[in-house]
Amino acid sequence: MFPRAPLVRIATLLAGLLIAYSVAAQTDDYQEAQKLFRGGQQAQALERVDSFLKGNPKDARGRFLKGLILTEQNKTADAIRIFSGLTEDYPELPEPYNNLAVLYAQQGQYDKARSALELSIRTHPSYATAHENLGDIYAKLASQAYDKALQLDKANTGAQTKLGLIKELFSSTAPKGVKPTTGKGEAGKVAPTIIAAATRPAPVATPAVVATTPEPAPAPVPAPVKTVEPAKAVEPVAKPAVAPLPQAQASEVLKAVNGWAQAWSNNDVGGYLAYYASDFQTPRGEPRSDWEAARKVRIAKPKKIDVKVEMPKVTFNDANRVSVTFRQNYNSPNLKVSSMKTLVLVKSGERWLIQQELVGS
Repeated sequence: MFPRAPLVRIATLLAGLLIAYSVAAQTDDYQEAQKLFRGGQQAQALERVDSFLKGNPKDARGRFLKGLILTEQNKTADAIRIFSGLTEDYPELPEPYNNLAVLYAQQGQYDKARSALELSIRTHPSYATAHENLGDIYAKLASQAYDKALQLDKANTGAQTKLGLIKELFSSTAPKGVKPTTGKGEAGKVAPTIIAAATRPAPVATPAVVATTPEPAPAPVPAPVKTVEPAKAVEPVAKPAVAPLPQAQASEVLKAVNGWAQAWSNNDVGGYLAYYASDFQTPRGEPRSDWEAARKVRIAKPKKIDVKVEMPKVTFNDANRVSVTFRQNYNSPNLKVSSMKTLVLVKSGERWLIQQELVGS
């Protein structure tokens, strides 16, 4: 009779091989879906990405790619559902907000498009694509307002002049129009896992404001007319000259930042929230209770989280206020993100607490 121990080891080995084979097969499904998408084979790409998502239902890359495929197939409602879900599960990623705005603009829902782009920019202030798209949306809204003004008062020469400028600008510059993110935009540095999602398909443009001869593709929104002074960028607050503080102060600050990251990694919701000041400025201006509820779900839900702080730079604004800029590496089973982050901390008693949190700074 054969001993049982070798059979147990063989069974364990086979189980391990099956798991490895399953993971490899899922990865192959995602990579093949990318290739098919780039080759214009949208139906086949959708089948492969759905196969990948069966084993990885929360994977941000796969869901983002599915949203792109549905957009290309003109399944707008389904694409909106995918990108909306991504904004709820991964609110720190700017690309899903941008693509939602494109889809809303395509439907003529310009107010919704504007709101989505403003959220994208709050998440990633240096996201140039979202800024450009927001300008195009404002131009479309402006043209509609001028049209309405002329309907009410045909003798309004001011509105006629401004609308004429938009027509002239549209015919001479042929602006690109509102464009989606496909993974190669500059905001990809916030979510490297999305960079490889797909190559850029033809942009989804919004209808033209005053197109006399339509282009083969939907005509784009013209660039904004500078009839109103644009909002000026907020200048950074000048830092008062202060004497260098002891190294011990910087060490205390970094200890607080590392403790915050460790609490996050440990799924310690209470410990994590304890690092935020009572006057913390929530990222999108939402109520503190809503922000905390969302963070509790995001921190407690993943089985394993690893957050690392790399290359921190400490800048003292004064003795009780400091900025720490660093690269944050976030790793969970469904998402890997590397991004620059700045925490503004204030001294509260003997502790340093987070007053503001900026992504991409």
